[in-house]
Amino acid sequence: MDEPDAVDAIADQWRTERPDLDLTAMAVFGRLGRLLTVATARIEAVFNAHGLRAGEFDVLAALRRSGAPFELTPSVLADTLMSSRAGMTGRLDRLEAAGLVARTADRVDRRAVRVALTDEGRALVDEVVAAHTRNETAMLSPLTAEEVATLDTLSRKLLRDWERSEC
Repeated sequence: MDEPDAVDAIADQWRTERPDLDLTAMAVFGRLGRLLTVATARIEAVFNAHGLRAGEFDVLAALRRSGAPFELTPSVLADTLMSSRAGMTGRLDRLEAAGLVARTADRVDRRAVRVALTDEGRALVDEVVAAHTRNETAMLSPLTAEEVATLDTLSRKLLRDWERSEC
């Protein structure tokens, strides 16, 4: 067995106080929560090193992966990123001030706005996404390829079930 961690210490305390409980799920979720905290900090460090916040990277990445001409409406961006319209406006304001995106009137409906990556924005997101994927790959490096595949399969299975249950 691996060396005990902080979650084991908590579970041991509960076992002493409540030996009648099965603490397996508590331990799993405790570790998942801690993994999320640590992973989020490591991921955000990459974005911060490039002068971005996580939400700003998300906007640039959504535009980049949408394909040429790398533009979307603010409402599509907000829906895609599960963000409020007001939150999206703030992100777009910061990104536009930095010269990473440009807002223009829609060619068909002049009342509508389109958000497009600038050349500088495209170069930055391409650099950051490469650093981001290297970082995430490094975070999984303690696992074998088979373990990564198993983790992906199991997390996909849980997520699919939980999302169906929400409906």
